[in-house]
Amino acid sequence: MNTAPPLTVTRRAARTGTAMAVVSMTTVQLGLAASVGLFDSLGPTGVAWLRLAWAGLLILVIVRPRPSTFTRRSLLASVALGVVTGALTLLFMAAVARLPLGTASALEFLGPLGVAVARSRGGKMLWPLLAAVGVLLLTEPWHGEVDPVGVACALGAAACWAAYILLTQRVGDEVSGLQGLAVSLPVAAVVATFVAAPSALGELTWHLVLVGAGLAVLLPLIPFALELLALRRLTTAAFGTLMSLEPAIALVVGLVLLHQVPGLWPVLGIGFVVAAGIGAERTGARSDTTHAPSHPEVAVPTR
Repeated sequence: MNTAPPLTVTRRAARTGTAMAVVSMTTVQLGLAASVGLFDSLGPTGVAWLRLAWAGLLILVIVRPRPSTFTRRSLLASVALGVVTGALTLLFMAAVARLPLGTASALEFLGPLGVAVARSRGGKMLWPLLAAVGVLLLTEPWHGEVDPVGVACALGAAACWAAYILLTQRVGDEVSGLQGLAVSLPVAAVVATFVAAPSALGELTWHLVLVGAGLAVLLPLIPFALELLALRRLTTAAFGTLMSLEPAIALVVGLVLLHQVPGLWPVLGIGFVVAAGIGAERTGARSDTTHAPSHPEVAVPTR
């Protein structure tokens, strides 16, 4: 007996997941733009720590995770996701401090692109390849100087992003609601505290602390929650491909808010990533969108 959900259900799930991913990427870009003003005071890694620290505290207060929600496996996955999240945030900020943003973004995108390629089959391989071409045209990494440490940090962030996608889907499948995020974000905050807090604490003022609380909502609280929910509805291949839209969103935000007019190649790149995003949305629904968390006491997430 065929228990697969109807096509209309999976298509609706894919559209909802795609919308969540796009809103998440847009919020990330707005959060990064708003964070730039704090770099001179705290440095890139200090700003990342402040955002993660506030996000970890806020998610604990809002969600209040219950131990009974977790199995041993889901708890370990949530903790691992937190470690990866902290490392991803710190490594990317370190890369941006040493490389042009376009170069760092192009290198970091190798993570989700690798997931998309590894998980794609048959004709679906076309969308990651289109996305890769589009990201190269958008970011034009060949224009920037290369810093070996910056490249290493960006590649480390790419590996963390790939692990983040896989772990986020696992946590989202096994733990209902945002309970998993209420463990992973505090763990990420602890990781960032050990790495970045010693150099940033002396520069903190009450004004910076309050601004950091607002930035934490914009990035990472809202985006990470949306990505967890999106990965309950999309395959990791489709989600990895959709991440190619982020440089395009960054370009549009720069044009509208910063009056940065793109050249011909970035405009052409937008066409590639939009085409890849549409293809991923149409073919990227999970066949197990009614997947229930493995813990018998955990309710099936509302779809």
